[in-house]
Amino acid sequence: MTLQEERHVLVVYPHPDDEAFSVAGTLRLYHNMGVPVTYACLTLGEMGRNLGNPPFATRESLPEIRRKELIAACEAMGIEDLRMMGLRDKTVEFEDDEKMIKLVTDLIVELNPSLIFTFLPGFAVHPDHEATGRAVVEAVRRIDKQYRPRILACAFANDTVEKNGEPDVTIDISSVKEDKLKALKAHISQTGWMLQETEKRIDEGEVLSDSWLNTEKFYNVTFND
Repeated sequence: MTLQEERHVLVVYPHPDDEAFSVAGTLRLYHNMGVPVTYACLTLGEMGRNLGNPPFATRESLPEIRRKELIAACEAMGIEDLRMMGLRDKTVEFEDDEKMIKLVTDLIVELNPSLIFTFLPGFAVHPDHEATGRAVVEAVRRIDKQYRPRILACAFANDTVEKNGEPDVTIDISSVKEDKLKALKAHISQTGWMLQETEKRIDEGEVLSDSWLNTEKFYNVTFND
């Protein structure tokens, strides 16, 4: 798919690094087109299970480390408007539904985005991912349909394709895959193990597909009204 001009792109994810895995290349392409992008990151991922590989963080230092990693990742993607929304990691699922919907609604009212990226409810695996996707979808559903921004959603559940078919949108990010890698490397406390394992497999002569660095895939969220 060739990206079209957007009025404003809003990204809503719960954790630092969600964006790097899901949409980093696409966001860099939008930046290169001159499209304004706002990233609302709901938490600092302070309960992340990884403390670096080898460990260099502690439970006490991890929130500040992840905050700095998030800023560095946004620089790699060209995101100039980063919003740290101040919720607590692994508690987003317990937030009041109306509070979450209002949080998203307020962003939409302020920014008037034409496109929103988030997670696909029911297929996002992590409870915080699910709660985030639900809030975004419900906030948009409540908007008059002639004014609704489009939603492109990421899904990671094993049965996603079985139940939904192949993703609706595939974006070629091969021209900016180095920027996606930089975003992933910025989140080194969480991604170090993965990047090291990948390098090890390559060193051992394994031929790995780099399709995940060349394409990003999303589902269109539609409404029945």
